[in-house]
Amino acid sequence: MTKVKNRDHYPVLVIGTGIAGLTTAFCLAGAGVKVLLVTKAADPKDCNTFWAQGGIIYEGEGDTPAKLIEDILDAGAGLSNEEAVRFLAVEGPRVVREVLLEDINVPFSMSEEGELDLTQEGAHSLPRIIHAGDATGRAIETSLLNRVKSEPNITLATEMTAIDLLTTHHHPTDIQVRYRLTNECVGAYLLDNTTNDVFTIFADYTVLATGGIGQIYLHTTNTRNAIGDGVVMASRAGARVMNSEYVQFHPTALADKKANHYLISEALRGEGARLRNEKGEYFMEKYSPTLRDLAPRDVVARAIVEEMTINKDDHVYLDLANFYRGHQPIKERFPNIARACAEIGIDIERDPIPVVPAAHYFCGGVLANTSGESTLSRLYAVGETSCTGLHGANRLASTSLLEGLTWGYFAANSILARYEAGTTAVEAANGPIPRRARISDAPAIRRSYTTRPPGIGSLDPSLVESIPDWRPPGSENMEDPALILQDWTNIQHTMWNYVGIVRTYERLKRAVADMRDLGNRLTKYYHESTISKAIVELFHGQQMAAIVASAALKNPVSRGAHFRRD
Repeated sequence: MTKVKNRDHYPVLVIGTGIAGLTTAFCLAGAGVKVLLVTKAADPKDCNTFWAQGGIIYEGEGDTPAKLIEDILDAGAGLSNEEAVRFLAVEGPRVVREVLLEDINVPFSMSEEGELDLTQEGAHSLPRIIHAGDATGRAIETSLLNRVKSEPNITLATEMTAIDLLTTHHHPTDIQVRYRLTNECVGAYLLDNTTNDVFTIFADYTVLATGGIGQIYLHTTNTRNAIGDGVVMASRAGARVMNSEYVQFHPTALADKKANHYLISEALRGEGARLRNEKGEYFMEKYSPTLRDLAPRDVVARAIVEEMTINKDDHVYLDLANFYRGHQPIKERFPNIARACAEIGIDIERDPIPVVPAAHYFCGGVLANTSGESTLSRLYAVGETSCTGLHGANRLASTSLLEGLTWGYFAANSILARYEAGTTAVEAANGPIPRRARISDAPAIRRSYTTRPPGIGSLDPSLVESIPDWRPPGSENMEDPALILQDWTNIQHTMWNYVGIVRTYERLKRAVADMRDLGNRLTKYYHESTISKAIVELFHGQQMAAIVASAALKNPVSRGAHFRRD
């Protein structure tokens, strides 16, 4: 993969290589825009998208936007942004068709009749979800990434950890720039994980697509890179972060340490699987008499915790073998789940699957509109990093991939529109500029700091020159693996025990205090040590935990994924 050069200036910087980041980069590149696409992972497929199992919403038989809107609003527990919900329901299926089906040609599963195989998942009123076996995310991620790698307008750089966003209110040495009322994001400091060199990278537009926050919890289905980097950096830079208390716990992760909480897709319950306790009692009727095993995830997760508490068990069981109603053999419909279970001695065609809840999806994030624009000028947030309000207090199954795809698509269109708005002066003098030439010509536009509209067109070169390179916070190598491991253990146990599925005022107050104390120690540690990926991630993980715990403490109202026992 390509390595960047210090003080490179790109039209667009995209941080993250899941479905949202890849879609944004792909759509921009197709319109002739040069993009720097970075990931802190060695393999760009090392993201939550790759491990998504269930599917992505499309269109069911007799389906309408109104029906999908109703299902999303019901799952969101009255906290969803109705504009975002309508936007997804109307635009989402079209983007799936245009991008994934017609352009990328993702190999989705087909029915015996040769049509897209539609399945139903929890809280959906009808089958409307398309899938690629039980590895939908893998199929989408691989297909998108292959196309992205072939795009000449995309520079893909791996093992690059974002440290901080560059903004006009914080970084310029020119005081005249810092007097401007509007704060603008103009790029980021990026750490090369292999050399510990820090690069100053400028971008006319920066897109955060860093995924979830699951690794701040003891038990999670998320990949090891999901610690909330984008949310933390945006918050520090001054962007608004919202709904951070709403952390969705997936009800069914494989209850085996060797399996590392492998996700057992909601699609199993969509195909008939039922939950039972150690005594053999099917219990969801007690907690959701109407939807039962297809109730929203927060309801199912709390029901499982209640059953485990009552019966003093450390897991419950998901019975697929006795209730499966799919048209394919079980091991053909769920080959990867069958393989993961077989590795611990479970035959899913015969045995019930031991499951426990695990931190899965962050419904909050960087506040963004339907174009992915944040409250910080020139900064976009897409996918799980963002809070569009779509999910409200609880995400509906299979909306996550669709949200990442749709918002990535429209973020790219918004950025293109802003570039076109910045070319008007050149067009007036010289006539229309060819679409694919506009980006390279745009830097020729020069406007004063006081008259140029913020967030439009390319950055002024004098602004770029006024921002200094990274200054190391410390000079001593203090990366002690034992200390870092202990601090991570502290974060994950605190969040699991105090800011987990069931919360109380006393637990949350303790969590906020503990994370504040840890933050004070880490700030001192951070400013004395040389930089490294491990230290940046620990620093970001503590700050993300503090954001979630503080939001949960401030909100006394139980709703969706935020449940206060008191």
